Amino acid sequence: MEKLCFLSLASGSSGNCYYVGTPHFGILIDAGISVRQIKKILKDRGVEFEKIQAILVTHDHADHIKSVGCLGETLHIPVYTTETVHAGIRRSRYVEEVLIRSRYVIEKEVAFMIRDFRITAFEVPHDSSDNVGYSIEYGDRTFVVVTDVGYITETVAKYACKANHLVLEANYDEEMLKSGSYPDFLKERVSSKSGHLSNRDAAEFLATHYTPDLKDVWLCHLSRDNNHPELAYKTVDLRLFQEGIKVGKDLSLTALKRMTPSDMYEFEVQTKE
Repeated sequence: MEKLCFLSLASGSSGNCYYVGTPHFGILIDAGISVRQIKKILKDRGVEFEKIQAILVTHDHADHIKSVGCLGETLHIPVYTTETVHAGIRRSRYVEEVLIRSRYVIEKEVAFMIRDFRITAFEVPHDSSDNVGYSIEYGDRTFVVVTDVGYITETVAKYACKANHLVLEANYDEEMLKSGSYPDFLKERVSSKSGHLSNRDAAEFLATHYTPDLKDVWLCHLSRDNNHPELAYKTVDLRLFQEGIKVGKDLSLTALKRMTPSDMYEFEVQTKE
């Protein structure tokens, strides 16, 4: 038996970064916090920074790419994303280093390998230059990340439904957004089909697409102003319960905090000899 590990270093509009790894190597998904923070959090969780083999970038908004230039060009870690996202990174005023040697272009729904991970990027609707989710297959386990998603498309659903372990956005509570201090144009942007996923939408998707193969769900990218972890958790928990799906028995559910690293989660994986 091998092990698959997951760690959320940060999850929110101030910065996003996730780690997926094995005892032998790992990758980062997005790098929207400082390199110093990334190194410290990984060290505190017992992960050697030198084990990082690649960075997968979902899209080119600042809270997902702040450190990709340094990680890629200075520390020589390959940066994988689509041609359009790479172009957005190059234009971004938040990334000082131009990705040249570390620039790796991938295509949506064309699988590629990083060590023993079989990775597939897929289309996710959002108001960035381009946006993808990632499906990571390792042995008999599939780990899927879907963040900054305006709505659940057939493509998003197809990949999310394959997940044994799923990171899914639950950005805002609809009532908090409606009655909150955001200007109208920003409220419309957040709730649009190119914006973010609400607690209710995430809950509805999980409740209507659950299968026993889904073992773990982490709710990610919670809004600072229009959500909080307890509310996101309760919204999803209640909707699952209405369908007879019991959190803690049928699957585990965690609402990730914005600036506080999560625990390190470990899962046993059956790999081919």
